[in-house]
Amino acid sequence: MPIDAPPAGGAGPAIRAVGLEKTFGPIRAVDDVTFDLSPGRIYGLLGPNGSGKTTLIRLLTGLARATKGSAEVLGARMPSRVMLERIGYMTQSDGVYPALSVEENARFFASMYGVAADGAVEDALSVVELADRRRALTGTLSGGQRRRLSLACAIVHRPPVLFLDEPTVGVDPLLRVQFWGHFRSLADGGATIVVSSHVMDEADRCDELLFVRAGKVIARGSGAELRARSGTPDLEQAFLRFAGDGEAVR
Repeated sequence: MPIDAPPAGGAGPAIRAVGLEKTFGPIRAVDDVTFDLSPGRIYGLLGPNGSGKTTLIRLLTGLARATKGSAEVLGARMPSRVMLERIGYMTQSDGVYPALSVEENARFFASMYGVAADGAVEDALSVVELADRRRALTGTLSGGQRRRLSLACAIVHRPPVLFLDEPTVGVDPLLRVQFWGHFRSLADGGATIVVSSHVMDEADRCDELLFVRAGKVIARGSGAELRARSGTPDLEQAFLRFAGDGEAVR
């Protein structure tokens, strides 16, 4: 599935966070996060529930305002209403309408992004293998099919930057493999993808990982690099080793 190309001459990062913080009263949900993410790669935000992954994504997409620091997407400081047209966001819960058909949901989200071409809807439904269910009411779909439709609605406008918050939670192993195949195809086409998860066995499907704990990025690198640096044989043990250090690794 083709995506809209980043701005010409954009040699900088696709996503940037600088000293990003978000507090809710005494709770520091995101704590002094700084990173640059290069385009055309899959990045995994790995950490337990409540570690700040969703809040970080909301700051990066401009759906929440930072208490301190800044976030940029494709060179634009967030929040930016214009830049929302170039971002795809798949939330943890299925953001689709059960009373609409599969195709009507995809068309609705396409229209919200200003996309009128039938080809975009067709492409999105084909990517998630729902073209043959286009006329089915969304409320009659299985849970896995609704997750696939949620993904289609997030990519229907062919965004160059895609945020996926726990996209494989509650889906069967086969569907999980299919999802990751879709993500890889999009990245190969130039998209920058940020995937949050607490499932460590998915981590090696990412090009690069950011371990998140208590609102901080405690380690960053490929799966192989993080295992080597922690001296552990698997990523779950690597995460525990970095979490035990209590220091952020840039």
